[in-house]
Amino acid sequence: MAISRTSKLQQLYRLVRESHTTPLTGEPQLPPTVSPDDTAVTFIGHSSFLIQTAGHALLVDPVFATRLILLRRQRRPGLRIADLPRIHAVLLTHAHMDHLNRPSLRAINREMRRRGLPTPIAIVPRSVTDLVRTLGFSAIHELDWWHSHTFAGLTITATPARHWGARMFKDTHRGFGGYTIASPTGPTIYHSGDTAYFNGFHEIARRLAPSLALLPIGAYFPDSYRAVHTSPEEALQAVRDLKADTMIPMHYGTFRLGREPMTEPLPRLLKAATAADLRAHIRPLAEGETLHLTATPAYAADTLSSRPERSVVERPAA
Repeated sequence: MAISRTSKLQQLYRLVRESHTTPLTGEPQLPPTVSPDDTAVTFIGHSSFLIQTAGHALLVDPVFATRLILLRRQRRPGLRIADLPRIHAVLLTHAHMDHLNRPSLRAINREMRRRGLPTPIAIVPRSVTDLVRTLGFSAIHELDWWHSHTFAGLTITATPARHWGARMFKDTHRGFGGYTIASPTGPTIYHSGDTAYFNGFHEIARRLAPSLALLPIGAYFPDSYRAVHTSPEEALQAVRDLKADTMIPMHYGTFRLGREPMTEPLPRLLKAATAADLRAHIRPLAEGETLHLTATPAYAADTLSSRPERSVVERPAA
């Protein structure tokens, strides 16, 4: 049965009210210094990551704001914008406000200019350019699913998801999805964006063979939310489908978006992983914590050999 607009507004009101009932927790850390041959993935919070690989730094869905209009975050970002390394690219999975935060994006570009550095490029889904055009990026590249953009030896490929991309209510023409990041010396990293469980994980494994998967585990209750979000158990099944070596959970603990307890998703994931004998493959990160990956010649060769040919769609900023 469809949920009425009144019910949706009541749910939103409860989430906003509850988000202000507890004090912010957590403290930002300093990002690691990473050699050009190594890879480091730092969890900023929610679905935000700093990824350093092949001598370049990328941000995925960076949200540093304390509030999304009225909804307040529960844990502070794990990094400060002022402490970021030079950012070469910003990847945005879709236009929802907990993933595309315009004040954060503007502040990142302002910080790069303050240091006398070039501003990063932005990689966005179809029909999202208009939301970021005035924020100061050096170029904007729109990607449809399975299309790629390559720069400085890195290949960014847009991947399907089961979600939706509207910023408000009626702009349903906007794209959405995830990305893989492939480099010459490191693992292929997959950030799913927001998604429900779907068979597309098998196709992502076949085409792109990611070894590190960043997957969402929160905002799954009530059960109707699972039409667009994965439960912890479904995220674990996605790891199996992807045949990934390691999973970093995300999309939990920062914003009150679902009705499940804020502390529930991670223990549920770890319990399911232990029962499935997959606990060693799950690597939770606290805000500001980093997973370091050291490249080896054999590992780099395997990554390169698994890469299919990709088409490229580029749309520079106006």
